[in-house]
Amino acid sequence: MTADQSAAAGNRSMGPLWAAGFTTAFGAHAVAANLGGFSEDAVRSLLTLGVLLALYDGAEVLLKPLFGWVADRVGARPVLLAGLVGFAAASAAYAVVDSPGWLWVARLGQGAAASAFSPAASALVARLNPAAKHGRAFGSYGFAKSLGYTLGPLLGGGLVWAGGLRLLFAVTAVLALVVAVWALLAVPVVPPLPRTRQTVVDLARRITDPVFLRPTAALAAATAALSVGVGFLPVTGAAAGLGPIATGAAVSVLAATAAVVQPRAGRALDAGRLGTRTGLTVGLLLAAAGLLSASLAGLAGVLVAAVLIGAGTGLITPLGFAALAASTPPERLGQTMGTAELGRELGDAGGPLLVAGVATVVGLGFGYGVLAVLLAVGPVAGLVGASLRARR
Repeated sequence: MTADQSAAAGNRSMGPLWAAGFTTAFGAHAVAANLGGFSEDAVRSLLTLGVLLALYDGAEVLLKPLFGWVADRVGARPVLLAGLVGFAAASAAYAVVDSPGWLWVARLGQGAAASAFSPAASALVARLNPAAKHGRAFGSYGFAKSLGYTLGPLLGGGLVWAGGLRLLFAVTAVLALVVAVWALLAVPVVPPLPRTRQTVVDLARRITDPVFLRPTAALAAATAALSVGVGFLPVTGAAAGLGPIATGAAVSVLAATAAVVQPRAGRALDAGRLGTRTGLTVGLLLAAAGLLSASLAGLAGVLVAAVLIGAGTGLITPLGFAALAASTPPERLGQTMGTAELGRELGDAGGPLLVAGVATVVGLGFGYGVLAVLLAVGPVAGLVGASLRARR
């Protein structure tokens, strides 16, 4: 595929890829935010709720690298389509059967299917756009996902209020099926590229290379900060006497800020106005500052934290994925994106666990502080090292 053909194909096919990103984000957060809601079929046991939430993320942690590898072998488009159809089938299973046991099957199936089409979509974003437009492409893709994260709990709550969990699962099934048909019609066939034989040692060497580790670590850190912001800013707000509307608005500000920043960061990268290293450093420092701001009193502290965390994660996400795409052989894009998504999932789980563990012992403010320090250590060390080298 020539550069002109790649650009034309990218323009036609990015719509369904954006929709796929929205689907995985909406499906994850709409269901997760409403499993323990007030409908008749809501989950009442906290232990059951926790395990159901973990099923989705656990499937992604285990399966994303595997499906990324499969995408490299058979092509990303078939994996994208199969994942979307699988997501639709898993969602429809609970909507049709309406049995508590099938809720477990549906949630596990949704996580497994998202593990397939999420890294496949990322790989196609890279393959169908020239390298000079990767920042813009991943920024737009990240915007679509952020929109799903933002609207998922709100629209999901409305659907659950109107018809219970069955209606929500039915809508996610229809959404995934519509996106699958759209992708079938609009996403071109991108054949897998010839690959040289790769040993386990070769794979280990590639994923421990700083060129891979730096953006992946930044993506994991950004996801950790985002997850902590979404999960714990409402707790901080409630402790300060804020009501659920104010704290919910703060979380929406976080997600909306991340959504707005990502396309702009991608365009700045493509135009040469922003370097990858500089953008990742600034993004990590912004997210760290946001976590520290969460300890400030009242609504102002919560809102400042939301804006800074959202801006930091919005900077890091498109730059991190664009850097990975630029440093990866095209025939290994699926594997790289799947492994990077694994890093993000670990950050998604590890950030809240770290903050909760510290908060249990010495308070939530210290929990924010510990994660902020971890996010800032790398950028500060890099800045100090650069300053020392410049003096020599």
